[in-house]
Amino acid sequence: MSPRRWSEAGAGGPDVELCTSVRDYDEALTPHATPGRTAVVMTMGALHAGHASLIRAARARVGDEGLVTVTVFVNPLQFGAGEDLDRYPRTLEADLELAAEAGADIVLAPPVRDVYPGGEPEVRVTAGPMGERYEGASRPGHFDGVLTVVAKLLHLTRPDVAFFGEKDAQQLAVIRRMVTDLNFPVRVVGVPTVREADGLALSSRNRYLAPAERTTALALSRALFAGRDALAAASGASTSAATDPAPSAPADAPAVDVTATGVATPDAFTVDAPGAGAPARAVLADAAPGATGTPLPRLVREAARAVLAEAADHDPPLVLDYLALVDPADFTEAGDDFTGEAVLAVAARVGATRLIDNVRLEFPQRGVRP
Repeated sequence: MSPRRWSEAGAGGPDVELCTSVRDYDEALTPHATPGRTAVVMTMGALHAGHASLIRAARARVGDEGLVTVTVFVNPLQFGAGEDLDRYPRTLEADLELAAEAGADIVLAPPVRDVYPGGEPEVRVTAGPMGERYEGASRPGHFDGVLTVVAKLLHLTRPDVAFFGEKDAQQLAVIRRMVTDLNFPVRVVGVPTVREADGLALSSRNRYLAPAERTTALALSRALFAGRDALAAASGASTSAATDPAPSAPADAPAVDVTATGVATPDAFTVDAPGAGAPARAVLADAAPGATGTPLPRLVREAARAVLAEAADHDPPLVLDYLALVDPADFTEAGDDFTGEAVLAVAARVGATRLIDNVRLEFPQRGVRP
């Protein structure tokens, strides 16, 4: 019997077990964990539909008799000086309701002293060169903080499978590498990004955006879709074949409908959306099959940059941090002759809010368009 069926929540309360200490969690987990059917979804709270898709995917993977834990912990180690640790939203009551509705059994929301009982840890997991590129260059030490807390929470929750969102693509990549390099006995599953109706990737930080800032912020997703559409136009592929494949799962895993969120998915958007702009459409026109040859990775970057350049002139402006086309295995830059799966990633600031987004692309065996 799973903890959500013996929850002590009152009438009308969320049907999920809340553990506010590691000791409470151990007591809840030990008699109810089922070998091979224990999953974790790690979050910093302020849950939204994107988190719900992770929880639903976890529930589908472990089945009704399995156990799904959601962790809610705002990790101080992954926030740098001047970042938004103090103002990061804390919405535990709402998080409990969403977690219960999505199928979680336990919410573990421990205090800092439980996760770091000796204070700020002297020994940490370092991300190495992968953690020094892009997000790591913009936020030094960020991925060391991420990997340290993920390692700690994997030890504390002892899952068979852990679910992470593909929106944080570099984070997902370094976690997978840590699990492989350090022989963690857990399977890591990535779940595709969930988007709002206008294409903006769901993020807890979206709530910081004023209306005008939100309009500017749409340039991130539109730039990615412009790159995706340029690749599809040049290679003769459909957009659905060029972006965001569903995560793989074992043959015996239950089917996971990770897009059944009531929120739009990437294929619903194209560069022709209002506000995409003439420069981006011009790059797309140049990408038509039969036009003069340009390496496909270069064409993708040009299409995305055209959208971002326009947004830099908006009021308020979009301030670009980076646009990168990378190999998802190690986040090294994809060259002109790159083939296979790649990640087109962008990070930018609008007002005081920093946002990230990405799409996954598949480059055909020929590195130059037909």
